[in-house]
Amino acid sequence: MVDDCFAHPRLAAIYDPLDPDRSDLDAYLRMAEEFEARRVLDIGCGTGVFALLLADRGIEVTGVDPAQASVDVARSKPGSGRVRWICGDATDLPPLRVDLATMTANVAQAIADPQTWQKTLRGAHEALRPGGRLIFETRDPSRRAWEEWTREKSYRVTTIPGVGSVESWVQLLAVSGPLVTFRWTYRFAADGQVLTSDSTLRFRGRDEVERDLGAHGYVVDGVRNAPDRPGREFVFLARRP
Repeated sequence: MVDDCFAHPRLAAIYDPLDPDRSDLDAYLRMAEEFEARRVLDIGCGTGVFALLLADRGIEVTGVDPAQASVDVARSKPGSGRVRWICGDATDLPPLRVDLATMTANVAQAIADPQTWQKTLRGAHEALRPGGRLIFETRDPSRRAWEEWTREKSYRVTTIPGVGSVESWVQLLAVSGPLVTFRWTYRFAADGQVLTSDSTLRFRGRDEVERDLGAHGYVVDGVRNAPDRPGREFVFLARRP
């Protein structure tokens, strides 16, 4: 199942305006340059922001995402013809030999089902050339980020051209072991429609992630901080030997 914030056409269309600051992607752009990546697989590409930033730099990009509405938004953007878009997941890929595979913006946490997570790691491994890297981020469970997911801290009104004002806020629904479930609510002023999107994230500890990577043949070259969220996220750098 894909969350409605990505899969509902009306919500996918406002995803970027509701989250316009994508400075979190700067670190990934720097790592693509650091590792001299010429071919990149963007897993969970969503509305295509990162894939298009890479394409702007002359990098050959394949973007894959299971939400058709989000992929449709990506395809509608200027320059989208330079990216190969696939509606699916890391198990639905054609033969690839990329230098770098990425999962930005906590995509890894959204893959909450253990079997799907293992298949994703396997699919990414198969897509990498020998020596290629998988890079992704996940929140440090010990920081308990979900405690800040309240209406009081998240409520905002955003004016979107062609759409009008949209109220949005998040509400924590449940915490069950490593699984955290929450709901985003969106109210459109133009017609009063209210849409909700429920999501469940899996908070994996550093040791668990390193074990999973090792079990699928990766070598973990390092774990970095997210520069824009120091001390709150793990950024894993894994390599296919």
